[in-house]
This record gives sequence, structure tokens and C-alpha cells, in this order.
Amino acid sequence: MKVLAICGSLREKSTNKGMLRCAQANAPEGMEIEIADLSAIPFYNADITEPPAAVKTLLAQMAAADAFILGGPEYNYSISPALKNAIDWASRAENNHILGGKAAALMGSGGGMGTSRAQYHLRQVCVFVDLHPLNKPEVFANAFAGGFDGDGNVTDEKIRDNIRAQLIALTAWSNKIKA
Repeated sequence: MKVLAICGSLREKSTNKGMLRCAQANAPEGMEIEIADLSAIPFYNADITEPPAAVKTLLAQMAAADAFILGGPEYNYSISPALKNAIDWASRAENNHILGGKAAALMGSGGGMGTSRAQYHLRQVCVFVDLHPLNKPEVFANAFAGGFDGDGNVTDEKIRDNIRAQLIALTAWSNKIKA
């Protein structure tokens, strides 16, 4: 199973990127996780008739994925612009073939309530683009409660266990959707 992990934070030492690296390192047998790079993706603009190379790379990665992990911070109670922008680019593909009908796991770290409000908004976006987000287990982490090191890597075993459980559930969910 090929999974593309997309992080809505562009920061190199982001705890959200750390969660995706943790997922990559703890992928169950039979799951391969690739992490997309959004740093060179321009804002979606319908006037751009020939997507830049970075967008073409991202769209090819998304098209090849069986499922997604969508992770990112919460900005002003909502989704980060980088993550929404990646989805916007992919949603313009003919017949929605890049996103439509695929499973997605959501995770994120932030202050207070983690990224619960951003994940709620992300679920609404998923409905429109026909992504099928996994309902449980949910993975929220407080980025400031000591569960990450200075490079954004997960150090808390509970967060790691939640990520592992979500990956196992994503495999089952993706298989169910495809059936």
C-alpha cells in the first residue's frame, strides 16, 4: 500500500513533520509512506495553464498513492494554507482521479486542543473532493507539552502508539473503501 503523507507546515523542524516521520518509521508491514515536499508549490491559480515542476511532482505522487496521511498545524482555528493549497491543485484533475475515492488519515500537533478544529475543517474539504477520512483513531497532539524534541521528532510513546494504531486502521479503511 502506497501512502503519501502531506504536511501543512513548511517548517523543517515542525512537530507535524515529526509526526509524519514517525508514521514513516512505524509503518506496518506492507505499507510504504512517502512524505511530500510542499515548499516550492505556488498558490493555485486557474490562470496557470502549465503547472510548475514542483506541482507536477506533487500531483504524480498523489496520483500514485493508494491513500493519504494529511497532517498539519492549526492556523486561526482552521487548515494551514499549504495543505489546503495542495488539495486545491489536486482537486482540479480531470474526473477528480487524483483524490476521489481514496482513504485519508488526519493527524496534527498544535497548541491547546492540538489540531481538532483544523481537522474538523479538513473533513469538510474531504467531503467535497471525495476523500474518505478515517474516523478513528483520531490523532491530536499538543506540540508544547513535551512530546517532541527540538527538531520536531516524536519522543512521547503515547503519541507514537496513537500513530501506529491509526496506520493499522488506515490500512483496513483503505481496503474497505476499495472493496
